[in-house]
Amino acid sequence: MSTFESFTSLSRAMFLGFRRDRGALFFTILFPLMFLVIFGGVFGHRSTPKVTVLEVGRVAVLDQAVAHDPASLGKVMKVTRSTDRAAALRKVEKGDADAAVEQRGGELVVHYSAADQVKSGTVRGLMDSMVQSANLAASGKPPAYRMSAQQVEDDSLNAIQFFTPSLLGWALASAGVFGASQTLVTWRTKGILRRLQLSPAPIPTVFGARVAVSLAVALVQFALFVAVAQLPMFGLRLGHAWWMAVPMVMSGCLAFLSIGMLIGAWAKTQETAQAVTQLVVLPMAFLGGSFFPLDDAPAWLKAVSYVFPLRYLNEGMLNVMGRGLGPMSALPQIGILLGVAVVGALIARRLFRWDTA
Repeated sequence: MSTFESFTSLSRAMFLGFRRDRGALFFTILFPLMFLVIFGGVFGHRSTPKVTVLEVGRVAVLDQAVAHDPASLGKVMKVTRSTDRAAALRKVEKGDADAAVEQRGGELVVHYSAADQVKSGTVRGLMDSMVQSANLAASGKPPAYRMSAQQVEDDSLNAIQFFTPSLLGWALASAGVFGASQTLVTWRTKGILRRLQLSPAPIPTVFGARVAVSLAVALVQFALFVAVAQLPMFGLRLGHAWWMAVPMVMSGCLAFLSIGMLIGAWAKTQETAQAVTQLVVLPMAFLGGSFFPLDDAPAWLKAVSYVFPLRYLNEGMLNVMGRGLGPMSALPQIGILLGVAVVGALIARRLFRWDTA
């Protein structure tokens, strides 16, 4: 039997074994998809958080701003009139409203709660802008400077654009690291590696078949994630260079397989391999930006996130799938992931053992 025939037969056997393993199918395919459905259903069409403002009595500054540009303000602010000042303040204290606004002559008073710093800051920023605009209108003098704000993303960008690549990255990392580490330790502890060493199939062919199956499963994961996220209930819209996510997925899969192989080559038991894998994958998922964006994270946390290869996979896929950037935007991340794959494979080779002795 030729090397190619051995490679094909081994790949098919491993893929069929994976397909029959219901536990592996669930945790590799269905479990991450479940997270996508939950996150997509809750946050899928949410983009800019809208603040709720209670207008106590008549607030001329607020009324004029809403009348001047109702469409823009309506996207970020919902104004509800209230005649009861005490009841309005209680709603703000309880979190049922983000702010209560009243006007006392020439003074605009904004009542807010410090419990939600983001929304209270948004309200204060909006009200300050309204006051400045009203002052300029009252003075009759044109401003010396003006600001033109332009959104870098298109209007279709919403939460599902972020969750699809980030949760897919977490799924690929989990499948790659867990699958490679557990496979290698299992093969060693059960003596399969020794039997493979004596078999006619070359060892590189055996490991090549395992890598090929992992790449095939990763592409299936990618296709399912994109198909589900594009359903009308979620509304994913891919960027024009979305196809660059395919080499991103493959390079990420290779990087995480090498990390799994490194853990599997070092660990002596399945319990040790599983514990170390958890210690690697869970922090990498949170600090790599899979469950929440890192834009507003502290500077030290952003710096730490660059240690994890999942950060580069998430960022590269987000650039081409969600932000609509060109194919060149993914090349640096692909290079880093391939570098991780090479370094991890070299270290794993040095730590490799045929048996547990």
